[in-house]
Order: sequence, then C-alpha cells, then structure tokens
Amino acid sequence: MIRVLFAAGPQNWAEYEAPLRAAFAEAGLDADLSPDHAPGQADYIVYAPKAGLEDFRPFTRCKAVLSLWAGVETIVGNQTLIQPLARMVDPGLTEGMVEWVAGHTLRHHLNIDHCLAHQSGAWVRHIPPLARDRHVGVLGLGALGTACARTLAMLNFRVTGWARGRKDIPGIECQSGRDGLDAVLRRSEILVLLLPLTPVTRNLIDERALSLLPRGAVILNPGRGALIDDDALLAALDSGHVGHATLDVFRTEPLPPEHPFWGHPRVTVTPHIAAETRPDSAARVIAENIRRGEAGLPFLHLVDRGAGY
Repeated sequence: MIRVLFAAGPQNWAEYEAPLRAAFAEAGLDADLSPDHAPGQADYIVYAPKAGLEDFRPFTRCKAVLSLWAGVETIVGNQTLIQPLARMVDPGLTEGMVEWVAGHTLRHHLNIDHCLAHQSGAWVRHIPPLARDRHVGVLGLGALGTACARTLAMLNFRVTGWARGRKDIPGIECQSGRDGLDAVLRRSEILVLLLPLTPVTRNLIDERALSLLPRGAVILNPGRGALIDDDALLAALDSGHVGHATLDVFRTEPLPPEHPFWGHPRVTVTPHIAAETRPDSAARVIAENIRRGEAGLPFLHLVDRGAGY
C-alpha cells in the first residue's frame, strides 16, 4: 500500500480527491490517499504552497514532494525540504497559457483596444501589419515559454526567445546571456514574460530593460509579478515609451484596490487566470510520478535547487 499525504489544503482536497483516486486507479496504483497521514507514514506528499506544511523533517520515508503549482519560488528555499521536489507541468495548464498569450498577442497586434474605444460612427481604418512583420520576444523557454513561442511562430510572428542557458528550439531564434537579452528587448514590439522567479530574474524588467524596448512596445506578463519593477513600468507607461501592459500576475495577489495598475489607461489587469491547474489532468501527472517512483524510474519535472526552478 502506497500512502499519499494530501497537504494542499481543504479547498484543494474537495477538488482533487476524486480526480486523484481515479488517476491512481487508472495507473494501477494501490494508493491510500488522505490529508491525515502521520508524517512517518507518508510515502509521497501532494503539496501546495501556503497550505500549512512548512517543516518536512518528520517525513523520513517520503520519496518525493509533488507540487500542484508550476511555480516553486515559495518552497525551493526551504532548508527542511531534502526530498526530491517536482513542480507541476500539466497539459491543461500549458494549453491555458498558450491561449492567454496567443489571444492577448493578437489583441495588441490587431489593435483591438483602439477599435473598441472608438465606436463613434466615424469610419477610420487602421491596417495592422501582418504577423510576419511583427517582432515578439518570449523571455523564458521552459515548457510554457516554448509552447507559447511555437504557437506564435505558427501564427507567423517573428519570434525570438531568451533563456538563461542555451536553448535550441526548431523554428525559434534563441538567445541567452546578457547580450542576448538586450538584443531580444531591442526588437520586441510585444514582449511576453514567462520566466520563473529567482534571485536572478527578480526585477529583471527594470528601468534599463524597459528603455531598450522599441517605443510603444507592449508587455504581457503571465509569469511572475516580481519579474517587473512596478515603479519603472508605471513611469515607462506614463511617458508613452511602453504603449500598454497586460498583466496577469502581481507582487501582491489579489491586486490591492488602491494599486495604480487598476486605473491606469495603459494597463489591463487579468486576475491570475492565464494558466490554471486542472484537477483531472494534474491528477494524472501526480499519478505518473508516483508510478515512476515505485518503479525506480526518474521523477518527471524535478526542480533544480541551485537554479531555483
């Protein structure tokens, strides 16, 4: 019997219990899933940050901690966590992110906001360039960034991606390093942020980075709120150097009602909806990792503690 501790909070338990039990059965796992297993009994932990579990030292027989979140910045520095940590890479989450990024890229590319704001009866035609003449930069080329970059390239946008380490993605020009980042920023009429939040990427989009963008560039941030220096972004929006920012993630969530992003005419706020973990598909990811652990196979989506993601 495999004992699986569900340490992701009561609300998630209500949503995930049935999908996880179904996924375990489908995978042929004889698993006892419970939110109440004693630490010394748990073979695996299904985990969500902010759900109460902070000290992993009592879990002496635990083989892996399997997070329901794609982001791990709130747990990766926990010194008591010595077990392997797997982040969530969920097909449903990836599809949702691709749809959000593609939708808002096309929205800004086609200048749909301008059309909606000028329904006055005047026949004023604005002809956008073709996608093949629009430069889009994607910062972050993990599973989500790669999927978004490929989709945008399929739509014929001129896509350049950037990652901290070297990447080779067919059909995508890939850059790395500081010089590569500057090169991507200088050409990005639309910039998509899909980097993990680490000490290296925090405030990466600061005053200097923003100044390198073409005047009127659009920023899409469905990655992590703290990738952007908020004050620098507001200044760039006020000056018109940045034409618009569509933001799905923020330093504080929910975004406080008094935050200037809410009322800024050049900011669109979406309430962290770009990529949501779907219980049915996420449960199958969890089940597959437990199956692999029991079979002595490497876990999928393991976090590199040194890199922070």
